[in-house]
Amino acid sequence: LRVLATTVDAANRENIEVVPLKAKAGYRQGYADPEFIRKLPVFQLPILLSDRKYRMFQISGDSMLPIGDKSWVIGEFVQDWYRIKDRTPCVLLLREDGIVFKVVHNELRRRRRFVLHSLNPAYPPYEVEASDVLEIWQFCNYISSEVPEQQLHQDALYHQLERIENEVMVLKNALKEKQ
Repeated sequence: LRVLATTVDAANRENIEVVPLKAKAGYRQGYADPEFIRKLPVFQLPILLSDRKYRMFQISGDSMLPIGDKSWVIGEFVQDWYRIKDRTPCVLLLREDGIVFKVVHNELRRRRRFVLHSLNPAYPPYEVEASDVLEIWQFCNYISSEVPEQQLHQDALYHQLERIENEVMVLKNALKEKQ
């Protein structure tokens, strides 16, 4: 059982507390303190389910591109960590590293740990023991002031490579004919 400090509005609806970058360091110490949570900015978002608990975190860095630096990630509180499916993006509060946004591979049943992956292949995966995890928030959506760059899918890359190969063959044949 995980106890969560939370706030509600005047109509007793769950607020979405906002953890901006400037509150990130304090959140690691204050995540379970109702007074700290009460001081965070809050808002409502009617498109989210009313029977769940959400929190919004501002992320930093480029490890989860195309979700960029200073984007806002909204996560749903995860009570039962065993139910997290592999390849689920989550915001985790870690005892040592603080708030991280990663794709989770759940090895809780076998090895009592999670393997955390970045979307950016420049960052290698790493493991964290379950005992080092304080909270997990499953990704719901994000808000960004930047439009992500278009990512080419494998099929599109394959077709582009095929087109380039064809053009190279045409150039080779043209060179052979000139010789």
